[in-house]
Amino acid sequence: MIYFEKSPTAPDCLETEKLKELEKEQGLRKTGGKYDCGCVLEQLQKDSKNKCYICESKEPTTIHIEHFKPHKEKDINLKFDWNNLFFACGHCNNTKLAQFDDILNCTDLNDDVEHALKYEVRLFPHEPVNIEALNNIPRTEKTKELLLAVFNGTATKNKILASGNLCKALIKEIRNFQDYLFEYDDACDEDDKNHALRKIKSHLNSASAFTAFKRQIIKNDEKFNSDFSCYIQS
Repeated sequence: MIYFEKSPTAPDCLETEKLKELEKEQGLRKTGGKYDCGCVLEQLQKDSKNKCYICESKEPTTIHIEHFKPHKEKDINLKFDWNNLFFACGHCNNTKLAQFDDILNCTDLNDDVEHALKYEVRLFPHEPVNIEALNNIPRTEKTKELLLAVFNGTATKNKILASGNLCKALIKEIRNFQDYLFEYDDACDEDDKNHALRKIKSHLNSASAFTAFKRQIIKNDEKFNSDFSCYIQS
């Protein structure tokens, strides 16, 4: 999970659809409003760089509009609040549900999500992902628990299988990234080094898949941190 900047202006349709929902509750119309109206989904996709905001999988094939704070008890304000709507994959949305209703907000700089958690993945089949909380804030601990459930699976067979597939994609992406780190380190001339550097910069960009894991690799190595920390930015 990394920081991304959310568009400050909500799509106009959300207020219109909210009014429809209020009118339904008042018995003035049969159907309520929809929070996936207009360009809501497209703008969320653009803001999150076409990544699930929780697991950071790129170009997810199952796409949900996820409510950061559950709109339980028919809270219409939360249901149609632009700042409460996020772009998520189906696996993460179905894992989060209402159980994780108080996690770090990756669109809020004050939550400093990129320095609150430490990520580790071993590049072997069936090895669990490890997430460590780096502070004592309860919301950080809750975010860690959510990420562990997303990557390592929960009680149901469907979620365990989905987590396994997600981890395979993660390992493949990290191996690809590491190949460029080795290429950079072993380069014999400037052309090879610059080619590897361009690829490394692309992988560290916030638009790449599983960016938090890649940035953690850089942070963990003194030389790589010295060479590439300047490219760790949104």
